Amino acid sequence: MLTLEWESEGLQTVDTVEDEMEMATVRHRPEALELLEAQSKFTKKELQILYRGFKNECPSGVVNEDTFKEIYSQFFPQGDSTTYAHFLFNAFDTDHNGSVSFEDFVMGLSILLRGTVQEKLNWAFNLYDINKDGYITKEEMLDIMKAIYDMMGKCTYPVLKEDAPRQHVETFFQKMDKNKDGVVTIDEFIESCQKDENIMRSMQLFENVI
Repeated sequence: MLTLEWESEGLQTVDTVEDEMEMATVRHRPEALELLEAQSKFTKKELQILYRGFKNECPSGVVNEDTFKEIYSQFFPQGDSTTYAHFLFNAFDTDHNGSVSFEDFVMGLSILLRGTVQEKLNWAFNLYDINKDGYITKEEMLDIMKAIYDMMGKCTYPVLKEDAPRQHVETFFQKMDKNKDGVVTIDEFIESCQKDENIMRSMQLFENVI
């Protein structure tokens, strides 16, 4: 090891602590993977591959928002994914402690890739409900839609006008807000999405940007 070549007690101490942390992770990993296999829709082999990738990007075992934004921006170099990544991070960070653990990541991914329509719509509602008060307002939906358009980049959609996100949201909101009280509840959201083919197709835009 590099640290052993340097006769530095400080560096050796850091290295030893890191080794011990890694050993602890490895020791607990099989049990944790078995639990995750039971809770998620991934196989043990898939979880091991996901874990290796996650640890490669995030050696500490958790992702903070800045790291999440950096990783996400690599997938959308043609646009600005910062705002959408912020909203997405908050949806993955289910306990709202400012970091996404491997478990948080897997459970979110499990729903998005393998979940039922109901599970995906529940997750999408949580994403759109920015302040987590149980309702989606027109402003919240517009914030998300603008973030998606920004992320996709103007070069991807050169024909879109500046007010395209607002028009998109106006159409969505009129269909979803059944009782016209200015907010969309989770029941209204799910019912509208399941009944309207156009909305379900638009929901695929959401799925594609994950």
